Amino acid sequence: MAPAESEQHPRKALALAAHDASGRVTPIRISRRDTGDDDVAIQILYCGICHSDLHTIKNEWRNAIYPVIAGHEIAGLVTEVGKNVQKFSVGDKVGVGCMVNTCQSCESCNEGLENYCSKIIFTYNSRDRDGTVTCGGYSDMVVVNENFVIRFPDSMPLDKGAPLLCAGITVYTPMKYHGLNEPGKHIGVLGLGGLGHVAVKFAKAFGMRVTVISTSPDKKEEAMERLGADAFVVSSDANQMKSAMGTMHGIINTASASVSMYPYLGLLKPQGKMILLGLPEKPLQISAFALVGGGKTLAGSCMGSIRDTQEMIDFAAEHGLTADIELVGAEDVNWAMERLAKGEVRYRFVIDVGNTLVAA
Repeated sequence: MAPAESEQHPRKALALAAHDASGRVTPIRISRRDTGDDDVAIQILYCGICHSDLHTIKNEWRNAIYPVIAGHEIAGLVTEVGKNVQKFSVGDKVGVGCMVNTCQSCESCNEGLENYCSKIIFTYNSRDRDGTVTCGGYSDMVVVNENFVIRFPDSMPLDKGAPLLCAGITVYTPMKYHGLNEPGKHIGVLGLGGLGHVAVKFAKAFGMRVTVISTSPDKKEEAMERLGADAFVVSSDANQMKSAMGTMHGIINTASASVSMYPYLGLLKPQGKMILLGLPEKPLQISAFALVGGGKTLAGSCMGSIRDTQEMIDFAAEHGLTADIELVGAEDVNWAMERLAKGEVRYRFVIDVGNTLVAA
């Protein structure tokens, strides 16, 4: 199908916005920019609900720019492309993750690590180059520079694939860059939530031995029988923790609780790596001896580049890997947020934007 050129006028879009720290969202009309020469316009069909959405709309990170239109796990169809666009055509299945632009000229950008650009523009609640505030995927459409759009393989469902654009790439990237994707290695996944459950799936797809580490004994059956983990350790059980000491090449730490790292670092082999993905509110409790004695590494990782995100979504499609989701209508987002705050989701809410976000 031939690309359509921009109609050269801003278009109105329907969205769900939070207007204050209550975090409750209500329908709102917003303006999206013209489809520029290098842009792709996307009809949003699905958008995942990330825990960072909840933090932002409730202003828990003290950075909310109200009204906040959250959502950075966006999946839909291309409806229009600019005249310079080469990568996409009208009708393509695509997605948008956590960022919609960077400076594209700094060292990080030149090395293909634009997720660490100091001038990154996030998909929502971020100042765009024209001074406007970016609006995310809790909306019926979006316009994005083609360099920040991800192509969905035909076999990847849009609803179950949408969360991979944040949760998936957030766990895939540290596995790749820290050598925790090698068959036969033993990896621990600390926390079995939105990130943790896809970490288990990716690790198994890489051919690794996987142990889930959790505070919740009731997650054992699900972790092992449904997600395919090889072992399960209850972190509050001293005997179980002792039996796993010194056995893991790495740990993907998705927990956001402010707890001592000492017992978890003890699970690592010498030269083992603990990769932090969660964002505890309080400073970490770390013993230098726990790191130095075994030559261990404590590192952080944030999202992933566009190149790695495309690689991740292709790998996931090849291995039939998707997120476990609960589909909700636009009218149920506030209810879903309440459940998310209580940890009552297995494991990602996804908004059925295309069928339920409609004008009254």
